[in-house]
Amino acid sequence: MLKPICIIPARGGSKGIKRKNIRILGKKPLISYSIKTALESNLFQDVIVSTEDMEIAKIAKKYNGKIPFMRPSKLAKDTTTTEAVLLDVIKKLKDLEYYFDTVMLRDCTVPFIDKQDMKKALEIFYENKCDAVFASIKAHPNPYFGMMEVKKNGYLIPSKIPKSNVTRRQDAPTVYNVDGMFIINVKHFLKTKKISSGKIIPFEITKEHGHMIDFEFDFKIAELLVNNKK
Repeated sequence: MLKPICIIPARGGSKGIKRKNIRILGKKPLISYSIKTALESNLFQDVIVSTEDMEIAKIAKKYNGKIPFMRPSKLAKDTTTTEAVLLDVIKKLKDLEYYFDTVMLRDCTVPFIDKQDMKKALEIFYENKCDAVFASIKAHPNPYFGMMEVKKNGYLIPSKIPKSNVTRRQDAPTVYNVDGMFIINVKHFLKTKKISSGKIIPFEITKEHGHMIDFEFDFKIAELLVNNKK
C-alpha cells in the first residue's frame, strides 16, 4: 500500500487575522502545529506545504515541511477554491514522480488535530473503501433547532425544518461542521475535480481538536487551549 501524502495549504493573504498562518501561538508559528503532528505521526511519505508566500515557505521549511514548488500567485486569491489548489499540487507532485493514491488535506488554521485523529481517520478510510473521510464536529447551534435565516422581505424563517417537531436541541437531526482534515481518494478527485463528492464518511473529533481560527476571538481561545495543555 502506498503511503498517503499530507498537503497543507497556507497562503499569505489571510483576511480575518493578518498573516494568520505564521502568527505566533504558544511561542511557535501556527503552521508549525499541523506540520509537526503530521511528521511525528509517521503516516505520510511526505508533508507538503502549498504557498505562494516566501516567508511562509521559509518557516515551513524550518519545521521540516517540504516545498518542492511554490504556488502560483493566481491560486492565492480570496476567490481561489481549495479544489484548484489541491489539483495544482497533485498534478505537480505526479510530474515530479511522487507515487500516491491518497492525500490528507490539513488546514493549518485547525492546529489541535493530533496524531491519533489522523491515524483513526485513515483507518476508517481504508476499511470502508470510500471516496473521502472528513473530520467532523457535531454542529452547535444546529440548523434544525434555534437557527434562522432572513428572507428577501427581511423576515426570519427557520433555517431547516425537520420532518417531525423538535423541542430539544438533543433531538434535532445530527449535523456536522467539517473542518481541519480531509482524506481524499486521488483517483476520484481527479475525475470529479471536487472534494465534496462521492461516498464521504464523517470522522467525529472533539470540539477542542476541531477548533478553527478564523477571527481574533478564535485566536484568543486557541491561546487558552495551548496554555491549558501546558
